[in-house]
Amino acid sequence: MKSFFRTIHLFLSLASGLFIMIACFTGAILVFEEELQHTLHNERYFVKEQKELQLPVAQVTAGIKQQLPDAKITGVKIYSDPTRNLEYAVTLPEVKTADAPKAEGKKVTAFVDPYSGKLIELYTYGDSYFYTVMALHRWLLADDVGKLIMGTATLLFLFIMITGVILWWPKTKSMMRQRVSIRWSAGWKRLSRDFHYTLGIYSVLFLFIFAFTALVWSFQWFNDGIYVITKSSKEPIKAPKSVFVDSLQQMDVDAVLSDVYTRIPKAVFYNVSIPSDSTGSFGVNVLQRGAPHANATDNHYYDQYTGSYIKTVTFGERPLGQQVRAAVKPIHTSSIWGLPSKILGFIVCLFGTTFPITGVIMWLSRIKKI
Repeated sequence: MKSFFRTIHLFLSLASGLFIMIACFTGAILVFEEELQHTLHNERYFVKEQKELQLPVAQVTAGIKQQLPDAKITGVKIYSDPTRNLEYAVTLPEVKTADAPKAEGKKVTAFVDPYSGKLIELYTYGDSYFYTVMALHRWLLADDVGKLIMGTATLLFLFIMITGVILWWPKTKSMMRQRVSIRWSAGWKRLSRDFHYTLGIYSVLFLFIFAFTALVWSFQWFNDGIYVITKSSKEPIKAPKSVFVDSLQQMDVDAVLSDVYTRIPKAVFYNVSIPSDSTGSFGVNVLQRGAPHANATDNHYYDQYTGSYIKTVTFGERPLGQQVRAAVKPIHTSSIWGLPSKILGFIVCLFGTTFPITGVIMWLSRIKKI
């Protein structure tokens, strides 16, 4: 029976090994994307804390509108950390070309000093190095074809890991001790086998979870399956409407923030969505300290004309399928438990990068007696 599983394991690995290496290596980089961004571009995200108070957000917003007169501001993210810059969601004027006559406006993030109101940088994630790494990780820089290839390789990887555990499983306790340790004094062929067996069994559970959650982005049927299994809707809860009053103007965002700060003081961040039409409401997406993960946010809504509080939709009040789906990315990127889980994810991804290499060495040793 093991001969059968060895054959399956071998041929699936040969078919997908290169793509597994790419996914694991780029995944190891992306685990610490946030930390690397903050280190490499510190001035984009951070400002030296000043003795004076930060400017009112409405005043900063007015200044940004003067600096970017043709841009549309759709939201602003405010951190409780006094050393963090403000992050404005901005849509620049659309640029029509012969290739894209109906091109939409370009969406960028404007980083702004909260003490001076100075525009630090207009940043587009799609133009960054990390976007290229992510695109290689998810679709090999090849759009739908690459997405299908990586998705298929990920599915094969799940079967590779299952057959790998079956092949690893020892018959005796002495074999068990051999397969959970590395004999460093052995020759390079034995070392390759030990690395494959030992590092594989230590990391297989985590790699299986990473590969399984990756299917959400590779296949629509897998993503939809979350909502089918949980018997819940994937449609987001609709934001309440404001009562349109022709004689009133839209409240400034500081009035809304003042109430939110009172209700939830010192949250990690407050992400304000500015109403897009006359009946829309202010939405404030809040990540409370102690939340299970970065996507477990609560939504608070306010009337855009009076600034009065309308209602709150907590993360726990969302449909179960949406809660599960929101947890997928933190689990996949190993950020679910902060730095400790990120370190674990980084190490596991590096291990995953080595398995196709050590596997090929084992295969060549077997057929060529090298």
